[in-house]
Amino acid sequence: MNMVKEINVGLISPPTPFEGAKDKRGIFQNTSHIIGFEFDGTACFRKGTKAGPNALRAVSDGIESYSPYLDADLEDISFVDLGNLPIDLSINEQSCQADIENAYSNANDAFNTLFENVALKENNIRIVTLGGEHSISYAPIKKYLSEYPDLVILHLDAHADLRDGYLGYHYSHAAIIRRITDHFGKDNKLIQYGIRSGTREEYQWMKAHQTLKKSRAEFLASVEAIAQDTPVYLTLDLDYFDPSFFPGTGTPEPGGEDFHSLISLCKILRSKYFVGCDVVELAPKIDSTGNSDVFAAKVVRELLLCLAGPSTA
Repeated sequence: MNMVKEINVGLISPPTPFEGAKDKRGIFQNTSHIIGFEFDGTACFRKGTKAGPNALRAVSDGIESYSPYLDADLEDISFVDLGNLPIDLSINEQSCQADIENAYSNANDAFNTLFENVALKENNIRIVTLGGEHSISYAPIKKYLSEYPDLVILHLDAHADLRDGYLGYHYSHAAIIRRITDHFGKDNKLIQYGIRSGTREEYQWMKAHQTLKKSRAEFLASVEAIAQDTPVYLTLDLDYFDPSFFPGTGTPEPGGEDFHSLISLCKILRSKYFVGCDVVELAPKIDSTGNSDVFAAKVVRELLLCLAGPSTA
């Protein structure tokens, strides 16, 4: 593992790193890097997602490192767990808007400082950002867009997240995809699937921009059609999954997908130029069984294996 950059921000070590992560502190070539973003300040229904990154890490040692779906093993790939971004964890529903926005801004600044002057594409560096609410996707996706002008973003979610701000927050978790498209160039593309909740205006936007795929078959076909040399980034809100499978999320919506829909996607992504992802909106305390934590950990396992590519099989 060749180091590209030493850690230069005060990252917080998690109580338990993700199982199988190399015991290294730095940013390395040809390596995936897990980073946690413990923030749920703009969550508008049920909070608790700031506990998501550590919760799924904590149960990761209880699942096998081998994926029978992909015939691949975490033991055979290179990835590190950098820990969590520094953030004021006292932020809650009683905090004033200025404090919430300041905490969010400071954590984004820490992310930007961490990966400042780091050439992701040149060094084959991949980032897996763990949330937290969906607004945390802004900093990593903006970084990816700056390096990959033809980036395709796959957005799996129950919600369109296309509001132009919500409840006074310009960077609300309900506005994250709109904020990301603010930085789109002419060659960027958005593909959305699983959306089953949104305003009339959001659905009109998706129709006008032809981003929403209405069936699993249509969605998977659209991913298959992506050229082999086109970079792909996945932003995955875990409420994409039906609450009967995944109840531990702040804004559940019936009518969602199952785990095998993700596996179907993963089997395609392994042969694509898959460069990074984020996994957001696990709220551990909402599911007292802990099943959602395990579900999320397995999702991260599969995505880590996808990012390593087909050579791990």
